[in-house]
Amino acid sequence: MVRVALTIAGSDSGGGAGIQADLKTFQELGVFGTSALTAVTAQNTFGVTAIQPVDTAIIKAQIQAVIEDFDVKAIKTGMLFSTEIIYAVGEAFHWSGIPLVIDPVMIAKGGASLLERQAVEALKTVLVPLAAIVTPNIPEAEVLAGMEIKTNADIERAAKHIIALGAGAVLIKGGHRKEAPYAEDLFMGADGERFSVRAPWIDTKDTHGTGCTYSAALTAFLANGETAANAVVSAKCFIHAAIEDGLKIGGGHGPTNHWAYGRRGNKTMEGVVVYG
Repeated sequence: MVRVALTIAGSDSGGGAGIQADLKTFQELGVFGTSALTAVTAQNTFGVTAIQPVDTAIIKAQIQAVIEDFDVKAIKTGMLFSTEIIYAVGEAFHWSGIPLVIDPVMIAKGGASLLERQAVEALKTVLVPLAAIVTPNIPEAEVLAGMEIKTNADIERAAKHIIALGAGAVLIKGGHRKEAPYAEDLFMGADGERFSVRAPWIDTKDTHGTGCTYSAALTAFLANGETAANAVVSAKCFIHAAIEDGLKIGGGHGPTNHWAYGRRGNKTMEGVVVYG
């Protein structure tokens, strides 16, 4: 049986992040991808030059059209941009009952804001309580938890704060902690399950779309029937391969390689360690 996943996110004209990265990832993992577009961006490896949000009525209509026809097994959100869009998406989920992955996209790789400041509270109160898992990076976790993160103990406290908002689990991605010995992420569930997954640092500037791709892989593994914990480990393997076998295209922060995981066969766990 073909599994179906839905991504609700913005478009990246450069193809490395957003809806484009999500659909590529779904395809690589054997999941049929559907989408609801929240915004159009003019974007390349150097950054975002323009953003046009989509009307909320059209966003809701896209979600409804997909849910009514397809047996969607998992959903993820990416760039939502505004309070109005967050409320529109939240209304669609009150009746869905489908596992939801929230990737709280706030800042693009080039520094452009992809979430209005006043929309953060709506994200915390409307969508996070509906999430099976929330996947912030360190700066996003600081905003959601309302605290500064410097140490491993801070990461744990932030994870507990985010779970207290109502999320079923949280994955705090450590890619911004360049002083750490590894690229290490913390998973914590509301049920008390906790572990870390880490991989060696890769010396590359081509990391555009890593957050989107990581959370999309997690969504695809959930759609394929994995538990949240197992999906996190498999998704870490996917993104590590995608970064390590970079495409080296574009003049700025280039995209990751969505083909890499599938081409590695039984070597997908190389370099990835789970502990705790």
